[in-house]
Amino acid sequence: MPKMSSETAVTCKRTTLHGPAMGTRWSATVDADHSLDLEALHQALAAAVEQVDGQMSPWKPDSDLMRLNRAPVDAWMDLPADMLAVLDCSLDVQRLSAGAFDPCVGDLVDAWGFGAVRDTPDAEAIRAARQPRPHTGHGGLELERPAGRARKRTPLQLDLCGIAKGYAVDRMVAVLQAHGVRHALAALDGELRALGRQASGVPWAVALERPDVGLRAVQGVIELEDLAVATSGDYRRFLQVGDAHLAHTMDARRRAPVNNAVASVTVLARTCMHADAWATALLVAGPDEGLAMAQRMGLDVLFLLRRAEGLVELGRGRFGNSTRKSN
Repeated sequence: MPKMSSETAVTCKRTTLHGPAMGTRWSATVDADHSLDLEALHQALAAAVEQVDGQMSPWKPDSDLMRLNRAPVDAWMDLPADMLAVLDCSLDVQRLSAGAFDPCVGDLVDAWGFGAVRDTPDAEAIRAARQPRPHTGHGGLELERPAGRARKRTPLQLDLCGIAKGYAVDRMVAVLQAHGVRHALAALDGELRALGRQASGVPWAVALERPDVGLRAVQGVIELEDLAVATSGDYRRFLQVGDAHLAHTMDARRRAPVNNAVASVTVLARTCMHADAWATALLVAGPDEGLAMAQRMGLDVLFLLRRAEGLVELGRGRFGNSTRKSN
């Protein structure tokens, strides 16, 4: 029998709060005392997610991200602390992943029709975006977090879609903690983070989605306790160009969309921001380089690979150091 927490089913009430955000929906499943002000919590959660979106959305012309994209080279720009934290983490993961994760792919995203500029690929924009970019990453973007500012050292178009949703989930968890909640599961699209266990003492069970185009099916179940999970894949937004299946995620090193055998990558981490960024990095890296990268970084990761014989699972850490076929 699972060990019961100090809050039993008698004193706890389960509530699910949710709302629209960032082109999808956020949700928070909460086990808490009946005295919790659910309306105030709902408003605070919605505000936290909206704040991240307002700062980092490439779809909002007045977002801080878009202001930075429009800023002249070498001009310092004041930015919110949250966005500077995400930029700092982005550059760190970019360095540690040898460029597999790269926030400087906004021009590629737009050229291939996955951004706000256009909804179909544009050959001329693709040719322009594929030109080599000097001094990207730490050399191309300079941060001064104590001063609350950043500047571009070369023309860059930033895109934080590979990390911002994960950070929004972390902000939701911070809100839950500030309201005294100790048992909750926060989610935004494919990014989730557990706060403690369920009040009953059982870990939170999270479904791992099977990467089938146009279908919703469960590949497996992951148990979480004070842990985050994020999944990146090629099955939600993609282009089919002849026989090539091109994911919406961009490979900055090839200056092109991801086109490899990886259907999805799931990563566990203490923060959802890191899980989100590393899931993106490993999707870009592919199974061979990605598994070596996960080993080096000590990541718990599950690759789902498309093979002629069907889906193949390749896991490390909590997902097992093995390869097996998935029915």
